[in-house]
Amino acid sequence: MAVDQMPVPRRFLLISVPRTASNLLLKVLNIPNQPGLVTNEIGGYFFYSAFFQASQEGHLFKAPEDWSDEDVKSVKGNFQTCTDTLEKWSAEARDENKVLFAKEHAFWTVNPASFQETVTGHDASEFSAHFRVNTDAYGPNQSYSPSNKTIFSDEYLRSWQMAFIIRHPALAWPSMYRAMSKVAAEGFMDEDGIKGASGTNMSLRWSRMLYDWCMEQPDVPTPPPVIDAHDLIHNPEVVLKLCEQTGLDKNVVQFEWDQNDAKKSDKWAQTGDPNVKTDEHALHNRAASIMLSSLEASKGVIRDKAPANIDIAAEAAKWRIEFGEEAAQFIEKAVWDSMPDYEYLKSKRITPEVHCDGEA
Repeated sequence: MAVDQMPVPRRFLLISVPRTASNLLLKVLNIPNQPGLVTNEIGGYFFYSAFFQASQEGHLFKAPEDWSDEDVKSVKGNFQTCTDTLEKWSAEARDENKVLFAKEHAFWTVNPASFQETVTGHDASEFSAHFRVNTDAYGPNQSYSPSNKTIFSDEYLRSWQMAFIIRHPALAWPSMYRAMSKVAAEGFMDEDGIKGASGTNMSLRWSRMLYDWCMEQPDVPTPPPVIDAHDLIHNPEVVLKLCEQTGLDKNVVQFEWDQNDAKKSDKWAQTGDPNVKTDEHALHNRAASIMLSSLEASKGVIRDKAPANIDIAAEAAKWRIEFGEEAAQFIEKAVWDSMPDYEYLKSKRITPEVHCDGEA
């Protein structure tokens, strides 16, 4: 078959960041039992290992002149391996006449050069060409628009139906720092690693950029759906609206489940990811268990006590008690920096029904 005649894969990409209840959303959607979907053992995370390796080796935010040829080759090679694995799953879904589903954190597929742009404010588009993965199967001419900060071409990104999940930064970012501190206690990283990982994760910049990229495409029939974690937890019927907009089967949606269900964290070592060494799997499993602990201990959607309107200053006072002054300042700055992106994406979200008593 000629390259320009290759059928476009049917696939659905959920864009998230850590601590936005994205795994809860997958649980409610009952992704493993969605009749029209194909996904891997952990519902995505195809690019986890490539991003993890790049961050652990100190490549993120590194100036172009500080990269060796071997650094570039290694990082690009890891991203290409992850892409090739994803494409194998895509082919499997196509063969079964099903939709491939994947959940990925927004920054996992960001071109490493784009991180440097955020630090210096200087254009790094020329350097970014070194990290673009091979997506020639999606057309003879691969383009990269200014708003596309990923390792993929515009043509490749257009082959995905995207959706987004967000959460108020004053809830997500301290939760992230708390989880990273627990992960560090398992020997996964040191104190600098906590701040580095948290700093990379504590941003909705990349989600917003991808959303805006979607809206720039001439063939996008409707804006990509956005779910706010607050609505998911307090008004979970928004998931039914998500199903209507994306073609997912709302008949298998669940709001309660068996606590003895197979745990996602237990499946982390079963992915066969070539970028994660065998002796590292136990450590990754423990980290996954920490990140998923609340969900895996639950029997259904648990309404938290977070109000719809959050006083960031009041929350920051609590962080000073829990984390100390320096960490609290770090978190508070990340929260305020993220608020414009959050408010923007929140304004695009699927809204819950408003009942006659005025409550959503």
